[in-house]
Amino acid sequence: MIKKLLIANRGEIAVRIIRTCKEMGIKTVAIYSQADKESLHRYMADESICIGPNKISESYNNIDNIIYLAMKMKCDAIHPGFGFLSENSTFAKKCIENNITFIGPKYEQIDKMGDKSTARDTMIQANVPVVPGSKGIISNIKDAIETSKEIGYPVLVKASSGGGGKGMRVANDEEELVANFDIAKAEALSSFGNDEMYLEKYVKNPRHIEVQVFGDSFGNVVHFGDRDCSMQRRNQKVIEECRSPYLDEKTRNELYDAAVKATKSVDYIGAGTVEFIVDKDRNFYFIEMNTRIQVEHPISEMITGIDLIKLQILIASGEKIPYSQEDIKFNGHAIECRINAEDAFNDFRPCPGTIESIHVPGGLGVRFDSFVYGGYTIPPLYDSMIGKLICWANDREECINRMKRALDELIIEGVESNVEFQKKLMASEVFIKDEHHTKFIENEFMNK
Repeated sequence: MIKKLLIANRGEIAVRIIRTCKEMGIKTVAIYSQADKESLHRYMADESICIGPNKISESYNNIDNIIYLAMKMKCDAIHPGFGFLSENSTFAKKCIENNITFIGPKYEQIDKMGDKSTARDTMIQANVPVVPGSKGIISNIKDAIETSKEIGYPVLVKASSGGGGKGMRVANDEEELVANFDIAKAEALSSFGNDEMYLEKYVKNPRHIEVQVFGDSFGNVVHFGDRDCSMQRRNQKVIEECRSPYLDEKTRNELYDAAVKATKSVDYIGAGTVEFIVDKDRNFYFIEMNTRIQVEHPISEMITGIDLIKLQILIASGEKIPYSQEDIKFNGHAIECRINAEDAFNDFRPCPGTIESIHVPGGLGVRFDSFVYGGYTIPPLYDSMIGKLICWANDREECINRMKRALDELIIEGVESNVEFQKKLMASEVFIKDEHHTKFIENEFMNK
């Protein structure tokens, strides 16, 4: 069993990992940049050490420094959290080369599933439904035009190494394709250091539904249900719920079977998320697999009662998954609202600054995963997330009402936040009736 673990991350996910480690009797080491010297995770860990200056490349993405500090602090494992180096195969490989357990899949699996074009080809071979698209990398606009004629407009230009909506453009016709192709390539190169692109048929106004999966080194694979992440803005998730009210049981079971098949096809080890889009006729298509724990993992924990971070650590330690699929029961409904320091009614402008005071909601079925406190200054250097407000209840209607109550109780003074925006979303008739889609916020809600 792991004895001492370094957390190669910051913010609420670092706090989340520390909590589980404490319960497992594992010592923790927090790293922090100079800007994060007052961040909660460094005070909660058993030990903490400054990793470097504020620039991400010199701190949280500095592989050599992180490996060196892990060895210096005599850590036998590293948890990458999400974001930063969590899906960096070079980092995972260097951990193993230095006899440090990487809490995640093998670096070969990160490579295979991290490249969207390769992942797509792998899923086709595994007979998992994929969106019609290019057979491989599209290297120039001429090939893009030819492929678009074959699959039909509208098409989606996507970065092969992309994520978070970066390097992604919709083209409704050839003129838009020509105008957007090079822009998407440039954005992909800037964001990911890789400008390889591929094309997919654009599915208009889909639902975004993902399946939480785990695999171990003994060939076992289980799923922990689905999460509906359709409430998005510019491909960034805003609200997630578990399980999706959009699916009928037949489609849901087919989705689970496809996710497990996808996971087994790459002999996957650890936590992963198989993501699908679902069209208006409830046909579903694989879009990608995230080879890490997700921001929204708490809602899966709430309906299963299982600590997914703990399971990650157990699997990385070489243990079998201690549950069969039949052991995993789904109880009730859970919703997560991402609470950000931003002005949602002013083009979602980030609002860093000092939190003068914060009141966190409580009561039955309410959880707030965060790293901030009264007097903490949110730096302008990283993402704007303050925390995640999570509610559980017996059914969706009760859960929505509980979330409304919890949002009313959540008070953040000193910085602008999106709490009022989340209240409006939660109260919107479209969300309550489950009639939204991935473009609802930007195309409909913000235009009212």
